[in-house]
Amino acid sequence: MRTFYKPVCLLLIALLSSLFPTVTHYAQRQGALAERGAGGSLSPNRQSSRGGIKEEIPDKYRERYEVWKSEFLSTETGRRQWEMYAHNEAFTLTINISTDNRQGATTGKYKWNDAGELTGATITLGSQLDEGYPDPIYYPVMNSLSWSGISEIVSGRLLAATKIAHEFGHINRALGTDATLYRLQNQLMPVYKRIFLSNGHDTRDPRLLKLARQMGGTSLEIWEDREYWGEANAMLYLRDRISEKNFRCVLFSRIRRTVEAYAEPYADRFKQIAQAEPSLCRWQ
Repeated sequence: MRTFYKPVCLLLIALLSSLFPTVTHYAQRQGALAERGAGGSLSPNRQSSRGGIKEEIPDKYRERYEVWKSEFLSTETGRRQWEMYAHNEAFTLTINISTDNRQGATTGKYKWNDAGELTGATITLGSQLDEGYPDPIYYPVMNSLSWSGISEIVSGRLLAATKIAHEFGHINRALGTDATLYRLQNQLMPVYKRIFLSNGHDTRDPRLLKLARQMGGTSLEIWEDREYWGEANAMLYLRDRISEKNFRCVLFSRIRRTVEAYAEPYADRFKQIAQAEPSLCRWQ
């Protein structure tokens, strides 16, 4: 793992995060992620129009999507989370595929009802989700799959399913957070961004300090916290998927190194997963 570029990367990530604070934007930092689905005819929607999961997948991507989905559902974590949303009549999870960021994914298009309750969100998957590894900063779990000795055994379908698990982690976190606060953060983070970009990146600006108090953190702090929750869910998926303990612990050791290098304040959420059953891997 190359760490010599860490200061430069941190600056770039901070700037990119301020530009796109409410979405996941991995896959080699290819810019803003898709806000629309790919063109083409859609397979019939088999889900209820009242809540549940709506899979809006163009026919030309249906086969690969079903492979990725099957891989995600091969684990207890994947099945449990899928079923939770499939049977939730008060929340609609839409899943589509885009060519705009072929190797990445994003979660967005959140919807609230008049009572302020979160009622919907959209996960957009890249059309080549089974390729490409994100950078270690903010994505220590997915990046760990690229390490020598691990990448040779990891299939593209497992990589794609890990990215899907990351996006489900965003949905889980959104629904587990106070809806009023989460909505306020989404509304104020773009305001924070505009001021930050126009004031010479001065985080001590009284306007930014006020916004940070309202949101419960700076735009970057909120964004990175959300990304690491997504990564924690990706790690849960891998814990279930990789049944061979020695290999799983080697993988978790790689994750630990990256977390210690770039995300030490968030280490506990990953440590708990590594040390829980069935892993029981050391985190030292």
